[in-house]
Amino acid sequence: MEKSICRIGVFYDGSFFTYAQYHFYAERKLGWLTFQPFHTLVEDFVREKEQGFPVYRVVYADWYQGLFTSTQSNEKQLHAQRNRDIDMMHAGIEPKYVPMSQQTQREKGVDVALAIDALQVGMEGKIDIAVLVTGDGDLVPLARALMKHGIRVGVVFFDYESKPQNRKSFVNQRLLNACNYSLNINALEKDRKYQGLFRGLFRQSEKGKEKEMEQPPLIPEYGDQS
Repeated sequence: MEKSICRIGVFYDGSFFTYAQYHFYAERKLGWLTFQPFHTLVEDFVREKEQGFPVYRVVYADWYQGLFTSTQSNEKQLHAQRNRDIDMMHAGIEPKYVPMSQQTQREKGVDVALAIDALQVGMEGKIDIAVLVTGDGDLVPLARALMKHGIRVGVVFFDYESKPQNRKSFVNQRLLNACNYSLNINALEKDRKYQGLFRGLFRQSEKGKEKEMEQPPLIPEYGDQS
């Protein structure tokens, strides 16, 4: 029986995405990168790659990130985190936090949690396509394992250089090679065909709102993506 819907699962490397949000907002002044238009973009991206379905929908979405304690965050950072959680709720994204390592104050086990969840969802037959929003090369085994079970894998990533923070965002080449297809969000800005879609990803701030965005929440380092 022919399937009536292409079921897409989106798995967010939370720190990777959050750094991109603040890059676009604070440095590029483009607005706030929002989840619901982002999911629409993912659906359109998969539609181009996977033919034969009448409908394409994100039916599963999870967010994975290390979480600091309240004593390690100031009021503005906690406020920003709460607003982000509300945004995720509206977009149907379930946040799954992992306690930060007390020894190193870095994320520990986030990629493992993402991989276990994505593989479980894939093996249970709940999705047809897995989209990884990350640049982390440690997820290469996940991509290969999903494909062994008939789940196609796409990677969506951000490619930019943050000069004030002296940080680069990119995708590991091994992960690119391991996935069925990839999408560079930053490249859309330079493509006339997709410039409108790119601009539609951002919500402009209203006067007097989102003042907490001026100071990023305490964001865990996401590593070197090697």
